[in-house]
Amino acid sequence: MGRLGDKRLFLLDMDGTIYLDETLFPGTAPFLRAVRERGGKYLFLTNNSSKSADAYVAKLARMGIASTREDFLTSVDALIADLAGCKPYKLCYAFGTGSFKDQLRQAGVPVTDRLEDGIDCLLIGFDTELTFRKLEESCILLNRGVDFIATNPDWVCPTWYGSVPDCGSVCEMLYRATGRRPRVIGKPQPAMARLALARTGFSPAQALMVGDRLYTDIASGVNAGIDTAFLLSGEGTRADLEDSEARPTWVFDDIAALHSAWEGDGPRTGRSPLL
Repeated sequence: MGRLGDKRLFLLDMDGTIYLDETLFPGTAPFLRAVRERGGKYLFLTNNSSKSADAYVAKLARMGIASTREDFLTSVDALIADLAGCKPYKLCYAFGTGSFKDQLRQAGVPVTDRLEDGIDCLLIGFDTELTFRKLEESCILLNRGVDFIATNPDWVCPTWYGSVPDCGSVCEMLYRATGRRPRVIGKPQPAMARLALARTGFSPAQALMVGDRLYTDIASGVNAGIDTAFLLSGEGTRADLEDSEARPTWVFDDIAALHSAWEGDGPRTGRSPLL
């Protein structure tokens, strides 16, 4: 484990980490400014495949945070990179939002959102446009034996009123109906973190994965061989630490507490002051 104060690349989860729904956490903007002022860099890593990076640029702008497309890595980016490196599919059934389908098409992935001949893969993401037709057609395809790939395993997506079912919950429904589980691409897999390191040129020792979920954010950092900071501002709780196999390097109440510890050079041992 490196010193917190030496970190220069921050891989930031979004919902529950830097904001909740449409509300930016008070400590987010000061932390982002401090990272840039100290010569560091941050990337926003999200498992949410329902929106494009351009939509996130607009969302952060509404909250007063300027960003560009290059500041984001999404689970769709990781999915596209994965598809480019595996066997070519003739036609993929895209179970997701219109944005999800558009991003795949723009990357050259052959997709459809209707049951038709030639489909050899089911791609599923977080779908805020979910219909029973999509569930039924997915069951038909899975029973035919097509490949099954999911952007992320998150059970829920946080909102201002609580949580809604995310991709992992829908995949669980499909598993209960068909006995098929997907191959997962996004966090907790290390692909997004490795893409971030390759894009920025920072070493694993200089990087810190920051998020509010142990089973995705923190596990992804662990799997990529980088240090992690678990924030208690979103879905995850202190009680979750007792049963989690993914152990964070540090634990903080929120991004403001992380900022304070980082500027103060942070904890110098593997034990967080909050553990």
